[in-house]
Amino acid sequence: MIVRPVRSSDLPKLIELAHTTGPGLTTLPANEERLAHRVSWAEKTFRGEAERGDADYLFVLEDDDGDVVGISAIAGAVGLREPWYNYRVGLTVSASKELNVYREVPTLFLANDLTGNSELCSLFLRSDSRTGLNGRLLAKARLLFIAEFPKLFSSKIIAEMRGMSNEAGRSPFWESLGRHFFKMEFSQADYLTGVGNKAFIAELMPKFPLYTCFLSEDARNIIGRVHTDTEPALAMLKSEGFSYQGYVDIFDAGPAVECETSKIRAVRDSQALVLAIGTPGDDAPAFLIHNRKREDCRITAARARFAAGTLVVDPMTAKRLQLSAGDQVRAVPISAAREAV
Repeated sequence: MIVRPVRSSDLPKLIELAHTTGPGLTTLPANEERLAHRVSWAEKTFRGEAERGDADYLFVLEDDDGDVVGISAIAGAVGLREPWYNYRVGLTVSASKELNVYREVPTLFLANDLTGNSELCSLFLRSDSRTGLNGRLLAKARLLFIAEFPKLFSSKIIAEMRGMSNEAGRSPFWESLGRHFFKMEFSQADYLTGVGNKAFIAELMPKFPLYTCFLSEDARNIIGRVHTDTEPALAMLKSEGFSYQGYVDIFDAGPAVECETSKIRAVRDSQALVLAIGTPGDDAPAFLIHNRKREDCRITAARARFAAGTLVVDPMTAKRLQLSAGDQVRAVPISAAREAV
């Protein structure tokens, strides 16, 4: 498997993937025109022709047969062209000594605090390919790309995680809050944001603080929690240094996690090395390996070992990277010390 920049020829496969994602992945709507525009813009981004506020680094995961089985992306900076909304979870305290009453009520504040940060987004892997190192390769390849080109991105990276919803795609948070203001199904609002129609959020969303005690118990219980399918992705990001700082999605209350770019484990610990071709050995650890190119970027996961200032990989790995012995690579162990290999 390799991760590489998306190409226009990938569009039919992206449409297939979009139809299987279900609610919650707003950046991959099953809309051919919108996806075609996104792919075209991503190609422009990788050529260095987009400003940070418009940059969309869209990657695909491709197997050795050339089949596209997953996608992931990095937005150069969010909210610089249109408002970026989250709820900040705060606290309101009410007290009366005379009545001997003291209440702490969690409160949601509509905020644009995460504006300007780069965002990890659009992560999706086809179900039949969720084996081995594929998931970690697809997710973490973006971090190695950031390590190679840090000036393209902001000083902080965020990721909005998919919130809780049932098998029918219904979100308790939406049913208890959003539906009262938008008068539409969660899936429809989710789709509209994915195709870029976000003006209605500003027009219809209440601006005043919202006391969570007015929400249903089910809605309160899922604020800041991720969908079951998203738990592995959240665990991976936490192992890289990301943490939840009290910001949630305004539709499904999924958490936004964040980390200073320089403190992300894969960014901080990656190294530029010379590639050597040989036999790493069956006990060699798995590495993320990047060919250090931008438009022709290729990233893979494979067993490798250090030897006299070089990174030794097998011939197939070098072929996947389209490199020869003596070429430069950037590499980092695929797993943090506290993350199971």
